[in-house]
Amino acid sequence: MPSIQNARILIMATNGFEESELLVPRDKLKETGAQVSIASPDGADIKSWRDKNWGETVKAHVSVKDVNTADYDALVLPGGQINPDILRTNGDALEIIRKFWRDGKVIAAICHAPWLLIEADLVKGRQATSYHSIKTDMINAGADWRDVEVVADEGVVTSRSPADLDAFVAKIIEEIQEGRHDRKAA
Repeated sequence: MPSIQNARILIMATNGFEESELLVPRDKLKETGAQVSIASPDGADIKSWRDKNWGETVKAHVSVKDVNTADYDALVLPGGQINPDILRTNGDALEIIRKFWRDGKVIAAICHAPWLLIEADLVKGRQATSYHSIKTDMINAGADWRDVEVVADEGVVTSRSPADLDAFVAKIIEEIQEGRHDRKAA
């Protein structure tokens, strides 16, 4: 079982991510001793969305195209409407998600970020949750959608909204410490 203190976690996002959905996991995971890196499409710093306006700018450490998934134990995907809608059209971002999946690593998506899991074809036949407005998208993609604060299915963690961040981060930590997740094909 890997220790959370030694975990290397990648957060992948672009401009328009829901501010709390990146900052809270980043900060709470760092508090455990985990190493957290931020990937953006071009490696440039990214701006959050908060309260119907632009919020804090976050430093990116690597571009999506330069991510080596072997360097990380887990992937966190913040939501908001803008961020995952842009990333789900980015082939490199989708391939990162698929590589984490194939390697049995933890993938965590909150709010609208499960759109990325849909686009990567990873929800069919799996229990999951999301923000309520994309419930139909999840069900149409084959997910067994649940209205609960957090769901984990074979190392894929999903959560509904910023109100669920404590449960989301706790489940990420638990899943990382469980180690590699042998998965059945989606």
